[in-house]
Amino acid sequence: MAVVRKILSLAGDGIGPEVMAATRKVMDWVQSTGHVKFEVTEGLIGGASYDVHKVPLTDATIAQAKTSDAVLLACIGGPQYDTLAYELRPERGLLRLRKEMGLFANLRPAIVMEALATASSLKAELVRNLDIMIVRELIGGVYFGEPRGIEDLPGIGRRGFNTQVYSTPEIIRVARAAFELARKRGKKLCSVDKANVLESSVVWRDEVTKLHKAEYSDIDLSHMYVDNCAMQLVRNPKQFDVIVTDNLFGDILSDLASMMTGSLGMLPSASLGAADANGRQAALYEPVHGSAPDIAGKGIANPLAMITSFNMMLRYSFSMGAEADLIDKAMQNVLSAGVRTADIVEPGQKPVGTLEMADAVVAELKRLAK
Repeated sequence: MAVVRKILSLAGDGIGPEVMAATRKVMDWVQSTGHVKFEVTEGLIGGASYDVHKVPLTDATIAQAKTSDAVLLACIGGPQYDTLAYELRPERGLLRLRKEMGLFANLRPAIVMEALATASSLKAELVRNLDIMIVRELIGGVYFGEPRGIEDLPGIGRRGFNTQVYSTPEIIRVARAAFELARKRGKKLCSVDKANVLESSVVWRDEVTKLHKAEYSDIDLSHMYVDNCAMQLVRNPKQFDVIVTDNLFGDILSDLASMMTGSLGMLPSASLGAADANGRQAALYEPVHGSAPDIAGKGIANPLAMITSFNMMLRYSFSMGAEADLIDKAMQNVLSAGVRTADIVEPGQKPVGTLEMADAVVAELKRLAK
């Protein structure tokens, strides 16, 4: 009898509905194998939610997210929302969702498939077979710290202020997630901070070091300042295996790492919370790319980051590693055969559309599964 998994699907804005529709094709194939039944509920977030409800995220959608086994989100935002009040902008909906679900650990892999080694902005020999995992703390730090705001300074202008703050529990829980990942991979973890100038980073480094000594002495732990890490990622990225860092630094470094793979359209992410008493772990899966309003509606967006985000859902939330491995293999084979969307097409190749790419992946899955 097939296991039932409840998924909340949030297509969002821009190219979101297009890449989500493409991903549903792969989801349908997985379901057709008979091992699992996906009970999918669709919801609104970001600009799509504002257009209907005048808020970027409703309480009802949050309730749906909390009762689902996992949330699959595409992307949010668009220039038409830039003039909204700060609290009504699409991004606030995503930040609230992460916070309310308690998603403190953001996993962002940067993997270079063999077929795309030459598509990177770096030399192929630097990125070929690259496999890095960046673990970003997601619901603390300067993005959520208080006080924050904008105030008038009479006779001078305005002042904007934010607070960068981390406590011991916040640091330990994300560091433990990173250590556990490192233990399953190459047993090497680099903790990134700015402890030479930020007190919050001094505490960060101290707590990561204490946890390493107490529970993870089998892991090779190193520390690096964020500016040096950015330089090292483009100088010698293969020196890294797992990187753990705070919210702000993780946001920047993961986008930097994404370009080593050739396109933002290739990168997924998983955001995980703590397990409850029944072992259920809150989880949100989304591609790293944005809503790409310049190509929205044209049917040319790369759906592979969205498909790979679904793949991470299979792996981390549903314990379907064999199916995830098969999808990885299918995507690699399709790319090796020269099937490319416009963002990763090479000279002499004709780009395919969003749904065509998904159809190619499904066709390859059927061939591999014979």
